[in-house]
Order: sequence, then structure tokens, then C-alpha cells
Amino acid sequence: MKIKIGTRKSKLAMAQTNMVIQALKNNFPEIQTEIVPIVTTGDKILDKPLAKIGGKGVFVSEIERALISGKIDIAVHSAKDLPVYPEKNLEISGVLKRGDYRDVLVMLSGREITNTSDFIVGTGSVRRIQNMHSLYSEVQFRDIRGNIDTRLKKLQNGDYDAVILAAAGLKRLGLFENPEYNIKAFDYNEFLPSACQGIIAIESRKNDFVTPFINAINDKETFLSFETEQSVLRLLNADCTMPTAAYSYIENGKISLTVSKDSVRKVSGISDVENRFELAKELISKL
Repeated sequence: MKIKIGTRKSKLAMAQTNMVIQALKNNFPEIQTEIVPIVTTGDKILDKPLAKIGGKGVFVSEIERALISGKIDIAVHSAKDLPVYPEKNLEISGVLKRGDYRDVLVMLSGREITNTSDFIVGTGSVRRIQNMHSLYSEVQFRDIRGNIDTRLKKLQNGDYDAVILAAAGLKRLGLFENPEYNIKAFDYNEFLPSACQGIIAIESRKNDFVTPFINAINDKETFLSFETEQSVLRLLNADCTMPTAAYSYIENGKISLTVSKDSVRKVSGISDVENRFELAKELISKL
């Protein structure tokens, strides 16, 4: 049996797809896989902010169309890039165990952040700008697009003093411990991440032949966090133009959730896992 897997063409997307393939082969050694690279609108247009070219869907729409048409059997996504609602007859059928959820500030080795107006940070995310401003009120921001390699190249070229990236992506590419960079990681208490950051999501057609295979590699605790944090986005009717943020974790049958709609005021709470959606509603009502 062969499963055709759709993904973006970046190094990170390929690394994440190979993680899914390895999980499948660990459970089902007989399965054959084929990677089908797909270029998305977000990959083609790099000179405009995401909000001006369609928001989160620009990294997903072409891949979902390939799923619907049968060109591919499953799709691998960075969960934070997903719209809050999948296309009709599609579903997120599983997730891998969550990686590092944190945002990090990446500088060249030997550099340190200075809270001054001549320190330029590369990011196009309103959420990240708000978070940074709460910690470093004087630094300035300049928009940046492109994959991790492109952004790090711009840092090396001196276009920015620092760039903000996701820790999970750097770790999956083996760059987190690279001595060329000074990396400052932020805990969620001071720098609340994008909902579902660090999660690899697997999308498929509903009740398809691949469903049992994906269910078998699904990390149940991560999936509960994925559902909870996506529910926060739906409740806030959030898109990529809004600085919304959420992070949750599960411990001893309880889920802890922190949410924000402006990345300034944060609200946290704990409940039994089965009451996770009610917790999300309760916290959002306090914002």
C-alpha cells in the first residue's frame, strides 16, 4: 500500500513530513510513501504581508485542493498555519507529539538585544510585535517573509539585528544549537505563542482508507491541546491580522490554558480535560 503525502517544499516542511513518515513506518513497516511537493500561494508571494494575500489559508488552500481531488492521500501542516475550519469533507485526523512551543529571538553569535530604537527586529507578526514591545519597548520592527533559511540569511547579511522564529522549526532543522547564533527563548508566561505552535498536523479526507493509520500515530494529549487552542481561535473569530495567542498543556488529567486576544492581557485557567472547551469559553469571556 502506498500513501501519497502532500507538503510544502521548504526544508522545514520536508523535515516535518519525514517525521510523519517515520511514525507511520514505525507502526506499519509495510506501508510505502510518496512525497508530493506542492507550492502554495504563501510560498510564491514573499513581498507582501500574509494579511494582504489571504491570511493563514495561503499555506494550505492548494494542498487541501490536492486532497479533495485525490492527488494526495494526506497532508502535513504546521498546525499554527491552519485556518480554524478545514474544507468540507476534510479533517485533521491526527497530530504528532508537540515540539517546543516557544518563540525565540535569534541574533548572531556575540550579539545581545538592546532596548534601543536602533535595534531592528525582523517579524511580520502583530502578535510577536506586541509581545516584544511588552518586554523591550524601544526596539523597532521590520517586516520579513520567507522560510527559515531565507530569514537567517537576511540576519547574516545585516538586514536585521535579530529575527523572531519558532523554536520547534529551528530544532527540527538542527539549527537550535548552531554556534553561529545566539538564541533567546521565551517562556509562554512572558511571550504567549501562536495557538498550536510546535504541533505537526496531519489532514485527510473524512473516513478515508488512511484514517486508521493516522489514528494509530496520533498523540492524544497533543490532539486535545490542538482542539482546545483551535477552539480559542474560533471563539475569537481570529485571523492572522489579530495578535491572538494561546497555549495549553495537560498534566494529571487537567488542562492548563492561557489565552490572549491582543498579546497584552493574558488570562489563565485549569479544568478537567473533558471540560476544555468550556474552559476556553470562560477564559475568553474574561478578556
